[in-house]
Amino acid sequence: MLLFNGCTFLPSRNPAANAFISYWPPDERSTQLRLAVKDNIDMKGKVTSAGSQYLAQNGKPAKADAACLANARQHGVKIVGKTNLSEFAIAPSGVNEYFGTPKSPLSAWRKLIPGGSSCGSAVAISSGLADVAFGTDTAGSVRVPAACCGIVGLKTTHGLIPLDGVFPVDTAHLDTVGPMGIDIAHTAQGMELLQRGFASQYAAARVAKPSAQEIRVGRLYLKGTDPKIDKAVDAAIAEAGFKVIPLDAAFQAKWKQAHDDGTTIAAVGAWKSDQKYLGKLGVSARTKTIILYGGAIPDAKYRQALARQGAWQKTLARIFTKVDFIALPTLQSVPPPMPTVLKIDVLQAIPAVLKLDVLEALMLTTQNTVPVNFAGNPALAVPIPLNRGKVPFTSLQLVGPRLSEAQLLNAGRMIGGEERP
Repeated sequence: MLLFNGCTFLPSRNPAANAFISYWPPDERSTQLRLAVKDNIDMKGKVTSAGSQYLAQNGKPAKADAACLANARQHGVKIVGKTNLSEFAIAPSGVNEYFGTPKSPLSAWRKLIPGGSSCGSAVAISSGLADVAFGTDTAGSVRVPAACCGIVGLKTTHGLIPLDGVFPVDTAHLDTVGPMGIDIAHTAQGMELLQRGFASQYAAARVAKPSAQEIRVGRLYLKGTDPKIDKAVDAAIAEAGFKVIPLDAAFQAKWKQAHDDGTTIAAVGAWKSDQKYLGKLGVSARTKTIILYGGAIPDAKYRQALARQGAWQKTLARIFTKVDFIALPTLQSVPPPMPTVLKIDVLQAIPAVLKLDVLEALMLTTQNTVPVNFAGNPALAVPIPLNRGKVPFTSLQLVGPRLSEAQLLNAGRMIGGEERP
């Protein structure tokens, strides 16, 4: 083991599989709840690396905890470490060339990606090294790794959890902090750590809607989805017993536009937040490429995307007068394999030097998460069985009205049970 920032650093040969950048093993006799914190969230006295060699080597220790940690500290949890992530939290694959890519629980089968950017938080949970983890979600960065690693991830309502002390991508429009857990019960505990009094909200939601038959779910089908995954989602919804209401082609088209607009805003947000690192040694070529991609987006396209945000929020609000939640796959396919050094042009109109890694480009089209961030609504990713698939599970995403986190978790427990056996 090596030391980094005064803590135990776990290199790639460690069984923890690169989940942590800094790790504090708990006493084996301790019964405290173990919390892992994504290393783009400030912790007093520790360097916030944001998954970057440059910041790990040049950053100064944080002067204070991020605001989202204050409540967790008061609960007396055991913080077991700062978790790994895609550099600057801007790549959906979870690949990290410097700290090593966290090992997906599916790697014994096909060496698949862990999903990003909260890859270390997801792997810490799936490997049993933490009970609850905090992640951040700008365009899917809690739900995508949750889907890739077979755990539960909750993207919170934009603005609900304070972002002071969190490394930014786009705080004004997209960024959120959310909990991750092995099951619904632990994810609810994580939400209580982020928002005091949430446990009572969750208990009230369970009393208000004790059975799935009382819950209306709008089923959204999207082109390009693996039919096996759609079948798995339909089977999970049917088994739970929700009242299913199909959503029409007009809403599908608006969802697609929201995906495109949210992706544009996220890419430009990365450019605005991170362009200062383009000339720094210790920032990966992958990350610089993603930053440059955002800088190449025309300002008019960005302004047009922002101008459509209000209309999209109103569209969802109207849908939620007819249904309680929207259900769809979190990912349109199973997680892709770990990358090779292949590249593709994403936009033919930009110079050839501005290319996205083929894996990151693929993930942008595969994840069904971006429209939720564009709206600011909460969403829950829940693992479900994938029969006869290349992997044993996929993920069902439930999208809810603003501030419906407790109701989402209540519906989620009807899909996979409250606690994992």
